Amino acid sequence: MDLIIIGLLGGLITGISPCILPVLPVIFLTGGAQSARFDKGDGASADDGPLPARRSRPYLVILGLVVSFTLVTLVGSLILGLLNLPQDIIRWVGIAVLVVIGVGLLIPRFEQILEKPFQWLPRREVQNRGSGFGVGLALGAVFVPCAGPVLAAIIVAGATGRIGADTVLLTASFAIGVAIPLLVFALAGRGLVERIRAFRKRERGLRIAAGVAMLALAVGLVFNVPQALQRLLPDYTAQLQRDLTDNEQAAEALGLGGLVNDENRDLDKCTNGADELESCGTAPSIKGIEKWLNTPGGEGIDLAELRGEVVLIDFWAYSCINCQRSIPHVVAWDEAYRDAGLQVIGIHSPEYAFEKDAANVEAGARDFGITYPVALDNNLSTWTNYRNRYWPAHYLIDASGTVRHISFGEGNYAATEKMIRELLEDADPGVSLPAATDVDDTTPDVGSTTPETFLGSSKDRNFAGPDAYGQGEDTFAFPADQAPDTFALDGGWNVQTQFVTPTGDEARVRLTYRASEVRIVAAGEGTITADVDGETSTIDVGGTPRSYAVLEPGDAREGVITLEVPAGVEVYSFTFG
Repeated sequence: MDLIIIGLLGGLITGISPCILPVLPVIFLTGGAQSARFDKGDGASADDGPLPARRSRPYLVILGLVVSFTLVTLVGSLILGLLNLPQDIIRWVGIAVLVVIGVGLLIPRFEQILEKPFQWLPRREVQNRGSGFGVGLALGAVFVPCAGPVLAAIIVAGATGRIGADTVLLTASFAIGVAIPLLVFALAGRGLVERIRAFRKRERGLRIAAGVAMLALAVGLVFNVPQALQRLLPDYTAQLQRDLTDNEQAAEALGLGGLVNDENRDLDKCTNGADELESCGTAPSIKGIEKWLNTPGGEGIDLAELRGEVVLIDFWAYSCINCQRSIPHVVAWDEAYRDAGLQVIGIHSPEYAFEKDAANVEAGARDFGITYPVALDNNLSTWTNYRNRYWPAHYLIDASGTVRHISFGEGNYAATEKMIRELLEDADPGVSLPAATDVDDTTPDVGSTTPETFLGSSKDRNFAGPDAYGQGEDTFAFPADQAPDTFALDGGWNVQTQFVTPTGDEARVRLTYRASEVRIVAAGEGTITADVDGETSTIDVGGTPRSYAVLEPGDAREGVITLEVPAGVEVYSFTFG
């Protein structure tokens, strides 16, 4: 049940994210675009104008998209590998189909030629047949949503061959979740056509608009225009993705964190996005690389041979919108600090089959100005060895080969660069460093609010207590003075990797915040009493871990929130708007 809920919610969030904007015009218009008129034997002909599309067309469009997207995402790589076909052939076939159908919508007689092989079907099926399912199949092959942990879990399972019943269930649930909002747009297109059906000339205009939209999407995909546009849009669903997956149940259900082995078990000692250097064990090896780019003769790199240098490993994928906003920072660090002893290595871990094609990756790297070594991790071997689960993800390694900092997702660039400089000076005290880089941080959720606050031991970054914050049971007390944008505990608490829970009847959490909205991610059963700047309210917690409102949206403000948490309730994080 957890997998179904997580898959559906993850799909719904993706279905309303900026990533689906490029396909919306096509879905909206083709949901109601008309079929060409065929000779029915009663004197009617193509010259009499178009016929209404079947009422099922919007459903066929979305069904085709779901089927195609599911197969491409989950088993596309396996099938192409078995057939020894180029990894991006599915994408190009999808683009070609979009072009053919688009031309058919613009030129009815061309559509009739396309339909001729099917004229043995009953006439009533032919005359309203349209191209809904074919459109959906084409869109599914080129539809590339933003990477999130749910989709990452599916992609990793497919790429590594670990496809079981749970993975199929998760994929189906995710695809259905994506389909729901898209179906709304397709039905809206159908409704528009029905409202103006009396105006026959406008029906022809809708067909032309649908054809133009489809051809524009095809051309845009060839030149990666949708990705460039999406980079300019804030990902307003990023916080929803984090709320859904940043909890122990979701991590367990999705298998986030990869397989633990002797090389990577100490990575848990690093806190995501920490402001100070940590020590998280010897860096796992780079393994299973199909090809290296930007190295002499295409030779591979062994981390053991880089002792004495500071290494930054960047997991990325060239079509990942989140990565595209992060890469300018990595490129700037490489250019600024390469001569001072920094070695940047890009681990290209593909989300989709077409991203396994070396030529595609080379073109992507060239477009982003990447000149540092890039490893094609097509089987996600290094991804798995690092227990990674995000695009992008940065692992900072010191001159002795120890992982000192980990940052998942976008943002945290200033802190990462500060630590790069610290490690370079540690490796060579006499090094002369240039001024810090000046690249705009376009992370969508950047603002004048308290950063997302995790209470679990594996992700906390702003605990206000005087002592070290670690896993296990302990007794805490509020500090006399608490810094802004921090949290503190009071009473007996059991600190786990993802959440905290009281060891007695109740305990307290105090948060100093800057925000116009504050929410808490919690699970278990019980009632939390919240004191928000002197105003008291209650929060009833129950069921699946989810986000609860602590401070409703309003004007930006600063203040203090104190929560009395009963036994049986697990607190994961605070999020801010």
